[in-house]
Amino acid sequence: MPRLDPIPPREWPPEMRDALAALVPPKPRHPLPERREDRPKGLNVLGTLAHHPQLTAAYHAFNGHVQFATTLSQRQREMIVLRVAALRGCEYERAQHAVIAADVGMSPEEVERIARGPDAEGWSRVDAVLLRAVDELVAAACISEPTWAELRSGLDVRQVIDLIFTVGAYETLAMFLNSAGVELDDDLRGA
Repeated sequence: MPRLDPIPPREWPPEMRDALAALVPPKPRHPLPERREDRPKGLNVLGTLAHHPQLTAAYHAFNGHVQFATTLSQRQREMIVLRVAALRGCEYERAQHAVIAADVGMSPEEVERIARGPDAEGWSRVDAVLLRAVDELVAAACISEPTWAELRSGLDVRQVIDLIFTVGAYETLAMFLNSAGVELDDDLRGA
């Protein structure tokens, strides 16, 4: 049951146009999603965020970097987001990013394995340490020395920083989605 009812798009405040535009970074490294009729639109989350368009614009500027300008690969980004969603029990975040993970070539089995964590069989060393870093950040807000050293053997400094900020962005979003009671949109059910 939502604690905040999503505002229908036709009733969004005019400032939401700027808030949506803020999601596109000035120099994207990764492609922006295609606008297709069969794609999930995220209207429940956007409609809930429409209660505070100024904050949404600020968050979208940050999240635009995380999604489209990160130095991480798209696959790494989605692994991080899906692990945060699993750890925080955020079904909306999980469903939305399961769709995006499929777009970047991840199999349903990989998406499911992310919920089992870094010790699940089948991960490469780099994938396992990436997930372990997410677990440590969520649990203690700090990456341990051994995990840091292992991360740095496969990622450059900017990638490690992007990893930390990706966890933070999606931790924040999970808190919002769970606290506001944002329900899955019909176009996300079954994702």
